[in-house]
Amino acid sequence: MAFHFKDNPAPKKTVLEDGTEVIRTCAWSPPGCHAVGCGIRLFVKDGELVKVEGDPDHQLTQGRLCPRCLALKEAVYHPDRIRYPMKRAREDRGLDKWERISWDEATDLIVSKTEDIRARYGSEAICVYMGTGREAVRYGFTLSSKVLRTPNNCYAQSGWSCMGPRQTAMTMMLGSAYIELDYGGGYVDVWNDPAFVVPDFVFCLGKEPLKSNPDGLWGHALIELMKRGSKLIMADPRVNWLATRADQVLQVLPGTDAALCLAILNVLVDEDLVDHDFIEKWCYGYDELVERVQGYTPEFAAATCGISADDIRTCARKLGYDGVHHWSLLMGVAVDQNPNGCQVTQCLIAMAAITGNLDVPGGTVVGVQMQFEMTGATDFMSEELKNKCIGWDVYPIVKVLLNTTHPDITLEALETGRPYELKMAWLDSTNLLSPTCSAQPKRWHDALMRMEFTVAKEMFMTPTVMALADVVLPLATWAEHDGIVMTNQGCQMGIAGAINKGLQVGECKSDLEMLIHFGNAFYERAYHEEYPFRTVEEYLADDVGKMDTTWEELSEKVVATNDIGGYRKHERGLIRADGLPGFQTATGRVELWSTGYQSLGDDPLPYYFPPKLGAEERPDLAREYPLMCTTGARYFASFHSEHRQIPSLRQLTPEPYLEIHPETAATLGIKSGDEVTIENPWGSAHEKAKVTPTVRKDVVAAAHGWWYPEEDGEEPHLFGVWKSNVNSLVPHRVLGKMGFGAPYKQVPVKVYKTPHEECVLG
Repeated sequence: MAFHFKDNPAPKKTVLEDGTEVIRTCAWSPPGCHAVGCGIRLFVKDGELVKVEGDPDHQLTQGRLCPRCLALKEAVYHPDRIRYPMKRAREDRGLDKWERISWDEATDLIVSKTEDIRARYGSEAICVYMGTGREAVRYGFTLSSKVLRTPNNCYAQSGWSCMGPRQTAMTMMLGSAYIELDYGGGYVDVWNDPAFVVPDFVFCLGKEPLKSNPDGLWGHALIELMKRGSKLIMADPRVNWLATRADQVLQVLPGTDAALCLAILNVLVDEDLVDHDFIEKWCYGYDELVERVQGYTPEFAAATCGISADDIRTCARKLGYDGVHHWSLLMGVAVDQNPNGCQVTQCLIAMAAITGNLDVPGGTVVGVQMQFEMTGATDFMSEELKNKCIGWDVYPIVKVLLNTTHPDITLEALETGRPYELKMAWLDSTNLLSPTCSAQPKRWHDALMRMEFTVAKEMFMTPTVMALADVVLPLATWAEHDGIVMTNQGCQMGIAGAINKGLQVGECKSDLEMLIHFGNAFYERAYHEEYPFRTVEEYLADDVGKMDTTWEELSEKVVATNDIGGYRKHERGLIRADGLPGFQTATGRVELWSTGYQSLGDDPLPYYFPPKLGAEERPDLAREYPLMCTTGARYFASFHSEHRQIPSLRQLTPEPYLEIHPETAATLGIKSGDEVTIENPWGSAHEKAKVTPTVRKDVVAAAHGWWYPEEDGEEPHLFGVWKSNVNSLVPHRVLGKMGFGAPYKQVPVKVYKTPHEECVLG
């Protein structure tokens, strides 16, 4: 790995004439965002945060910030912020009967309760529940495996429907870390570097990068590429702001992405728009792929996806190989939130590979696997304990790739006590009852209420903490601690940034500080061993030391770029662990025909099946629930369920909106601003109608992540978490064959104007 620093950056800290300290740092969470590390200048006077500005010396973000960063001061000093540890009696769960305690008391209570549960039920009775995108994800595996010594770490989104399907296909086909749009992130001058080649096209499926910086990509980089000539092709049921600037929009029916991509492959191979040299040298199974896609014609996909066959052919020809032009891939969480998602990713990787657009200038960057802090975390466990991880026996691919429980099987274990009972929960910066991740959240609520002991880390009192926790620990913002943030969350691509502490609020600690704190507490009191790191500084020195620099240098210079070995890494032995040319797969090639999928009992080639709850598969549902509901679209004012109590951000998006086409709305007697009920056999939710032609007539788009901090927080209301909870509409365990991908973006619903006597949002 080779890090590069900008020449003569501004110092980490400067002092203005009035004594105000200006501290350069990088953002992560909380409050939330993905791991991008946007450059920040904190203005701090007498220990108080005065204001936040963008850092013009940050080579990627160059002084630009989103509203969430600009509203940081409101979050830091919000009157409802949790500033010190608190506890309450188990019988008072759901009630606002919190008692302030010291960190010493909280630590004693947590260690003693954990050890009591371990002694009575075994380590496997403990489970850590992770959130999404937050900084806690970098340390969650160490918390569960090394500190709490349990094999159970759960991301509660049904079907592991965030990164699971995409990362699975990448591993099976490439054996690499995450692949991403090439925006020059490895160069100090990023897209302005003379060696950078601007992609001719960017193919974007299931991603809206401007609003959430998904997967660690700084979304605005796409705008920079478009300004320099990149043309955008966007596949999305909704026409968003980016789509209005796109060269081509494919407004597909939700859940049919695999049919679209297989049809594009059909055109590429039938019209010989492929890079035969790359296929011959680096691909495995091309002939089988050619045979597979013959049945997936543009006409088939047109009828399936609700778009024209001519549009599909036009798209394929833009992406086809001609020896001159290149295109880069953007794929997002909508790929994952689909039982067919693994196969969509297979298709997308195959499209990039056979057109010669993998790891070449102007193509799609292939990541390099990185040594995470959890490497070796389970080495001390017996094989018997490791294999007790919930769901590994049902979906073995989770054991092979993710080292976590399977979320759907975890819920079933909580409810049934099989294969064993879970007794303790550690809610690791997750508001899982809000419609951010868990499908059927009331089931999760009822199941987790049975825990003997629950710990939560959080910045604000959320519905999840109020309902479930016995102890809550106060979480620091990214302005209040030291740390490191890497774009693309550790695949050695792009930016590494220092999170430099600028202030302290109350007794709040960061995720890393809590890891070190409880690591030392458990090792000293329970395991009678020495934890590897006594301080955060020791941890960061070790962590950054693996990256060919020092914590002191990174902290002072704030941001570095990493070229991850340049392009065509497969030719130079930079992807395989043995240093040989090729890819980290059984064949050493891009496996268009996957030996890994075959070994796990799935089809080695990509395939399409209709949406499991769609009209073709479930005509009985379609008769009563004729609209397809997609959810999870991002907003500038929030990160999933966060920021609802921040005044300036709530003003931008005051209520949850359901986007509905004008003709559909007219048929249903609905106008913009009406409160509507979204209903299906699994649940219902209330939102405000937003009548807009940007959605298909047969689709509605629901807002997610909503709760109401201004409302009653106690049970059963829980800040109104059940009112607009669109995840109540998502059924449990409707997944792909390998256990990945749930239909968050393709559930059948009916929509009607909420009767006046039932209105709940006013």
